[in-house]
Amino acid sequence: MLASPIRGRTHVSQVTAGTGAAPGEGKGLKAGSLGLFGSTVIGLASTAPVYSLAATMGFVVLAVGAQAPIAMALAFIPMFLTASAYRELNRAVPDCGTAFTWGTKAFGPWVGWMAGWGVAVAGIIVLANLAQIGSSYLWQLTGNPDLYENEVIVTATGALFIAVMTVISVRGLQIGERLQNVLLAVQYLALILFVVIAFWNVIAGTAPEGSSPPEASWFNPFAFESLSGFTEAILLCLFIYWGWDTCLALNEETKDPTRTPGRAALLSTVILLITYVGVTVAAMSYAGLGETGLGLMNADNAEDVFFALKDALFGPWAWLLVIAVAVSAISSTQTTMLPTARGTLSMAVYRALPERFGRVHPKFGTPVFSTVFMSVVAIAFYVGMTIISDSVLQDTILSIGLAIAFYYSITSFACIWYFRKEIFTSGRNFIWKGLFPFLGGVMLVAAFVQSAIDMFATDYGSTVLFGIGGVFVIGVGSLALGVVVMVIWFFFPGAKPFFRGESLNRDTAVLVPDEDVPLVRSVDGGLM
Repeated sequence: MLASPIRGRTHVSQVTAGTGAAPGEGKGLKAGSLGLFGSTVIGLASTAPVYSLAATMGFVVLAVGAQAPIAMALAFIPMFLTASAYRELNRAVPDCGTAFTWGTKAFGPWVGWMAGWGVAVAGIIVLANLAQIGSSYLWQLTGNPDLYENEVIVTATGALFIAVMTVISVRGLQIGERLQNVLLAVQYLALILFVVIAFWNVIAGTAPEGSSPPEASWFNPFAFESLSGFTEAILLCLFIYWGWDTCLALNEETKDPTRTPGRAALLSTVILLITYVGVTVAAMSYAGLGETGLGLMNADNAEDVFFALKDALFGPWAWLLVIAVAVSAISSTQTTMLPTARGTLSMAVYRALPERFGRVHPKFGTPVFSTVFMSVVAIAFYVGMTIISDSVLQDTILSIGLAIAFYYSITSFACIWYFRKEIFTSGRNFIWKGLFPFLGGVMLVAAFVQSAIDMFATDYGSTVLFGIGGVFVIGVGSLALGVVVMVIWFFFPGAKPFFRGESLNRDTAVLVPDEDVPLVRSVDGGLM
C-alpha cells in the first residue's frame, strides 16, 4: 500500500468527529495559527471594549454613583481568579471545549453539558446584540434618521454583518487575526483620544459644569450604599470583561497550546482593567455626576455615554467615536463566533452533540458546520427578538450575566475538583489550583444568586413576562431550556457513550497532539 506523509491535522476531522479519536490525532483544527500577541488581540477584541463601555458605563454609574471606578476594579477580581482556573485547566487539558470539557472531566457529563450550553447561549445572545449595535452606529454616520431609525434596514444590515463575519471565521484564524489587529487599533486609538481630551479639558478648566479632578473616594470599596446596586454594577462589569476566554477556546490552534492561551487570558484581563478604570475615571472627571445635561447620573445618557459626550468632547470629529463603537461591535461579532463554534465542535467529538457539529473544513481547518449553524441561530434569534420587541432584545443583554456567571463558576469549581489531589502538594498549587478558583467561584455564585433575585422584580429591565421581570425569565429560562435540550439528546442512541461517561471522562486522552507531527494517509484515504 502506497502512503505519503501529510503534515498538519486538517484531514483527520472525519475520523475524530463523533467517534472518540485515538490519542494524538486532534480534532482537525489548524495548529499553530496564533502566537501570544495574536491570542491576546483576539481576547481583547472579543470583549468589544468600546462597545462594552458605551453600553454599560452609564448604567454602572447609575447603580453605584461615584463608586463606578472601584466597581470596575472589583469586578476584575473574579475575572482574574477565574482566568487562573482557566489557565491551570488548560495546561492539563488544552481542549477547545474549555468549560464543557473541564466540567465533564471534573463533575461528569450532565454538569459539563450544561457548561457548554452556557457558553453557547451567551454567544448567541451577544451576537444578536452586537449586530444590532454595529448596524445602528454605522447608519448613524449618515446623519439620516430615516436610515438609522429604520428597523428593517438596521436589522438587515446586522444580519449581513453576521453572515460576512461567518465567512471570515470559516476561512481561518490567520485572516481573522489580521482583521482584528486593525479593528482593535481603531478602538484603542479612539479610547486614548477620549481619555486625553477629557483630562485636558478638566485641567484647562474648559470642561462642563460639575467636572472635577479624580477623587480618592471613587476608589473606596466600603462606600457602596446598597447591596442591590453593588451586585447590579458587578454583574454589568462581568459582562464588559467577558470574552477573554476566547483565548482558551483557540488553544488547539495556538502555538504552545498549554501555555500561550492562559498567558493571553491573564494579559487580556489586566489590559481590560486598566482600560475600563481609566476611561471611567476620565468620563466622570469630565462630565461629573450631575443628573442633568452631560452629567453621568442623567438617565438619558446611560444607554450610551460616548454618544452623549461625543459632540462636546470631539466637536466636528465626533464621528470618530461613532466609528469606534461600530467597529468594536462588528469586530466582536467575529470573535464571539470562535469559542461558541469550537465549544460545539468539541461537544460533537465527545458525542455530546450530533456528529455533524464536529465537521472541520478540510482546507481551512475550522469548524465549518458549527460556525454556520451558530450564525444562523443568532440571525434567527436577532430577527425574531426584533420582530417581537426591541425592549425584549435589550433585556436579553441584561440577562447574559447569568449565563456568564453560570459557566465561569462551573469552570472555577471544576479546577478545584480536578486538581484536588494536587492542591496541598505545594504553595503554588494551593494558590492557583485551589484558593483563587474557589474565591472566584464563590464570588460568581453570589453574583448569580443576588442578580437573579433582583431580576425577578417587574421593574428590572424593560419587559414583564408571566408577571415577573422579563430579564429573569430570559436569563433563567435560557439556562432551563438547556436542561430540556440535554434530556432530549440523552434519548438519542448517539448520545449514550457520552452520558455513560465512555467518550469523555477524567482519563480520556486529550485529542490534541503535543506537536505538529506528520500524519500518514494511504492513497485510499485511510490513516496509517
